[in-house]
Amino acid sequence: MLKDNIQPSSLDGIKRYAKQLKKANGIPHNKALDIAAKAGSFANYTHARKQFQNVTSNDAQGEELFLTAYWYDNKVRKIGRETLKVTLASPVLEIASKSELRKARGLDWFRVVAPDHLVKDEQSHSQSEARRMICSAVRTLRFMEATGLKPSKDFEAAYPNRDRNNRLPKTDHSTDWFDPSTGQFILIDEPYAPAVIDAGREDWAKKHNWHILKSKWAGMYYPHECELFVVADASSDYDFQGLMSKIDAIDEPITEETWNGTSADDHEVFLSPLAKSPQDKRRAQAKGTIYRVSTKKTIPMRLQSSYNDRRPNAAMPIPKHLEAARIIKAIQQAPERPWSVYGRMNKLKSILEDWFFAEHSREETDKYDLFYYGDVDADDPFVIEARTSEGVIELLHKLKSILLKYYVDCEPRNSLIKKIDFSIKATRKA
Repeated sequence: MLKDNIQPSSLDGIKRYAKQLKKANGIPHNKALDIAAKAGSFANYTHARKQFQNVTSNDAQGEELFLTAYWYDNKVRKIGRETLKVTLASPVLEIASKSELRKARGLDWFRVVAPDHLVKDEQSHSQSEARRMICSAVRTLRFMEATGLKPSKDFEAAYPNRDRNNRLPKTDHSTDWFDPSTGQFILIDEPYAPAVIDAGREDWAKKHNWHILKSKWAGMYYPHECELFVVADASSDYDFQGLMSKIDAIDEPITEETWNGTSADDHEVFLSPLAKSPQDKRRAQAKGTIYRVSTKKTIPMRLQSSYNDRRPNAAMPIPKHLEAARIIKAIQQAPERPWSVYGRMNKLKSILEDWFFAEHSREETDKYDLFYYGDVDADDPFVIEARTSEGVIELLHKLKSILLKYYVDCEPRNSLIKKIDFSIKATRKA
């Protein structure tokens, strides 16, 4: 059934609507094009086409945005860089703030390095993956640009009455959004095709008085393999049909198969037109392409990574790692320790285990189980000592002394010491 009040906002949207009109009303194609154009507030199709051509030819009518991803293909031993230029109706940071971009699926891999440039910090594993990641980011941007929706952190709003038992049946690849002008929550569900509103989903919508409609747009997650459903509470006066019209009118989503970006066979940093200052140029480098080097005090955990996680330039003897593990597990099992201390000990043992494997050869580490995890004997002296708050505090001091003795003074070590000091204070207060 043809929906009313469709207002196409692109030339492709007009063409799609014209096809629907032609099929539904049995009218000539040229007449359907004129009717569809009038629905988009144009005099006729010729007027619409000229208007969109003027927009395309005039840079002042749009804002350029560049998206860049670097890749290293270990299988073929090749590196490269992929960059795509798109034109937006407004600057990207007017469409969404930096924090909102980080919350949006597809865009969460990218960092704003200039007003006209997004960079993926982590290297992709192949040229194909780099292109797919950029295309995914663009599809999400197009969705946000067309709808004005923002990523929502209120995940429980996806459930009628905020009850998880009321979850939409057969939901898949869903994302949470809200309209900032009204506060209306919108669920976007993108299950694999062929997807239909089956009896279970229809019954769910009727039972809870929610809208659920499938869009004509191919979607964000996996165009032409998944379908995009728009879901929202129908009890408010929100213009749901208006939202559907906006989504239906979005241009055909870009995919790897329609890639029209530029490629380079190296990791030379791409600079966008608005990257002018030396700081802008430094910021444009993807963190995952930076080769990490050791210093007198620290060693990188990974030579190339978007995260500069480091460890002390020292090795703690294995017996001391074993002792530290027993102390941490005893503290975690202690009846008198605060919950905040348990969480910090969890972080501590995770880091120390990583350091253990980095400090010692595979031949040595294979001799041991994952001793930072698992249980500790009930009659272990450390467990017995940890039965009182005073005993927990004493064990924390012992753990601190071990780390201070065997690791050099550096930020990675001092970060662990701060966690221990906080745990001592928290235990005293408790």
